[in-house]
Amino acid sequence: MPANKHEHIIKYVEPGSIAEEMEIEIGDVLLMINEKPIRDIFDYHYFMQDDFITVVIRKPDGEEWELEIEKEYDEELGITFENGLMDNYRSCYNKCVFCFIDQNPPGMRETIYFKDDDSRLSFLQGNYITLTNMSDEDVERIIEYKLAPINISVHTTNPKLRCEMLHNRFAGEALKKIDRFYEAGIPMNGQIVLCKGLNDGAELDRTLSDLIKYLPYMESVSVVPVGLSDYRDGLCKLEPFEPKDAAETIDIIEKYQRIAFEKYGTHFIHASDEWYITAGRDFPNEDNYDGYIQLENGVGMCRLFMTEVEEGISLYSEDEDILKRIEVFKKSKESHERARVSLITGRISAPLITAMTKKVMEHFPYVDVRVYPIVNHFFGERITVTGLITGGDIIDQLKDMDLGEKLIVPSVSLKADEDIFLDDVTLDEVAESLKIKVDVSSESGVDFVRSLVFPEKSERILRAAMPDELNHGLYEQ
Repeated sequence: MPANKHEHIIKYVEPGSIAEEMEIEIGDVLLMINEKPIRDIFDYHYFMQDDFITVVIRKPDGEEWELEIEKEYDEELGITFENGLMDNYRSCYNKCVFCFIDQNPPGMRETIYFKDDDSRLSFLQGNYITLTNMSDEDVERIIEYKLAPINISVHTTNPKLRCEMLHNRFAGEALKKIDRFYEAGIPMNGQIVLCKGLNDGAELDRTLSDLIKYLPYMESVSVVPVGLSDYRDGLCKLEPFEPKDAAETIDIIEKYQRIAFEKYGTHFIHASDEWYITAGRDFPNEDNYDGYIQLENGVGMCRLFMTEVEEGISLYSEDEDILKRIEVFKKSKESHERARVSLITGRISAPLITAMTKKVMEHFPYVDVRVYPIVNHFFGERITVTGLITGGDIIDQLKDMDLGEKLIVPSVSLKADEDIFLDDVTLDEVAESLKIKVDVSSESGVDFVRSLVFPEKSERILRAAMPDELNHGLYEQ
């Protein structure tokens, strides 16, 4: 164990790295860089931005090595630490009216209930933070180290309303940190979780009017509707948005898009895909998404998916093996030779996924794809996104279905590093319960096509051989 929190145990050394060359090993402890203790990952990355550094390492036997290292500017040593943050994680002190963690069912794994509001995770993982848990020292370090972008959960620029929505009397004052980042030229992104009757309508108009003044350093802002599970006893009474509400929200957003584009050449404010689906409107053109800068917040996922499916169809329509398969199928004209494949999706994206599978089947007639929208009984039927589908709901709703050769599960429904759903049901348990081969499809539209046109093969094997640029898309709706 390290003697204090400024000592960091090394858990991995990258082969061929500077660290390996300097004989740094797993189990060694980093003590200092340039004669200064390293408080956290911020400090570590900051000191890496030099072409000459001195590093002090303690070996397991207690011997300390001082290493002088010449390297390329900002080149890393090639080590990772037991604690990725190199410090304790900071939990959230707010009690936001829209917090989804407060709406989780009981009995889930402990980590799901942890609320983070750590500014360092904004840079490391893209998390959005409220700024209420950020000290003046944190602000100064971000400015000094030129860390960017910082992702901010704004929600409203009305200080009083923000205090009420976050249940934190300092939440309004925290907005002043945005001014400090703007003055220092620190790139930012914003997020607004919209709650009906609270920060929508005129309040949303006010917020967007205020935020547009932070261009160009605030590079984008997304507006997403609050998610409402069935577990809201004792929480603020919130209602879902109706089609009329969604249309009004889009109108406000598009008004400020026009203003931003005319002045800065960027659309800046973005509505998440749910607004267009709820309002029954077509998704904007690809150019409207400014390079999909807010993709992780569900902005443009559907448009990107549609584009990538077309790319996948074009790509595999030229594959020699597939062309032969199509030819054999057309000659046989026997419907029983079609390969049956099933896939699951959330209810909100079911119409889009169904339309895309029909396109695939038109070009690759030897496959017969069935789409199964899963009703979310685990969190409640108002939760319709694919990312919150659970293994138990899949088993319950598909147990009597003829699923064909295999069932495709989107990777977004699983834990990032493990084949397990939010209800702790594993992928193997789903396969065993349904008596079918289960494959995981990655999140891109190209990969989606691939998973359908090669029904007898493992999607993971196919994905491993896939170019990185085709293996990036998203399927979270």
